[in-house]
Amino acid sequence: MTVEDVRQAIMTKLVVPPWPTAGKALNPGRSAIYEAIARGEIPVIAVGRKKPIPTSWLRHKLGIENGA
Repeated sequence: MTVEDVRQAIMTKLVVPPWPTAGKALNPGRSAIYEAIARGEIPVIAVGRKKPIPTSWLRHKLGIENGA
């Protein structure tokens, strides 16, 4: 997944998977993403076993405006 793929996903989708999309955007390793989710530091939307991350939170965390 390229940087452009990550940017495109964050700007066009409502949610993204914790790995690789959110992990690549936030830059920690895979286990660090899932540990942060378990601690409640990263919000998720529970959909069955899947736990996607809202892109609105990612954009806010990364300082990206919706229109950027």
